[in-house]
Amino acid sequence: MLYLCKGKNFWSEAGGDKSSFVSDSIMEQINGSVQMESALLYTFLEVSSDCKFKEQLHSLQNQGTVSFLKGSYCYDDEVELQTDGNRSGHLQNGELVFGPEVNEEVIRIIAAQLAEIGDQFDREIKARVVNDLVQHFLNENLSGEEITRRMSEAVEGLARAIPSDMEREKAMLVLAMVLTKKIANTMPSLLQRVFRTTVNYISQQLHNYIVRMLRE
Repeated sequence: MLYLCKGKNFWSEAGGDKSSFVSDSIMEQINGSVQMESALLYTFLEVSSDCKFKEQLHSLQNQGTVSFLKGSYCYDDEVELQTDGNRSGHLQNGELVFGPEVNEEVIRIIAAQLAEIGDQFDREIKARVVNDLVQHFLNENLSGEEITRRMSEAVEGLARAIPSDMEREKAMLVLAMVLTKKIANTMPSLLQRVFRTTVNYISQQLHNYIVRMLRE
């Protein structure tokens, strides 16, 4: 079973089958930014030219790993900030409601633009980096927090090694998503775990950048 853990990763494992995922009912109440970033990653993978795991990708929605709320996602300027620093929505008639929305079409346009940049970065990423991450994801003894740390290290290493004149946050976002694609292309069965990890990473490290990008 999975549960939401404030202040740590957005998804944490609580015993049971490590391959299980957040249910639809829980996904409908998670932090709005996670849904926004989850949608951005999903759409990036969907529009990527060399995605070899379309079947597994589309199954994420059926399994509740990705939840699209009526075609829109929220910015969080007006979303309440809890005392522990976590963003939250507010309850209205017993249901979680989020603030100003960004249309799904905006997500799709930006994801397509990022995928074009990703095609350029793809050629610069050595197979060794991808294979090392594949081995980490195959290791079920590694916690979600440790896996996210390994992903972060890989992204930061690539950002330093690949010459680019674009802003650092955009480069790191694209690299994280390209790594997700390359890992899943190498071993499609890892898609669910690497998808969750990448959403955790970009939510923790790049949330503010994504909000600004979606407003431009």
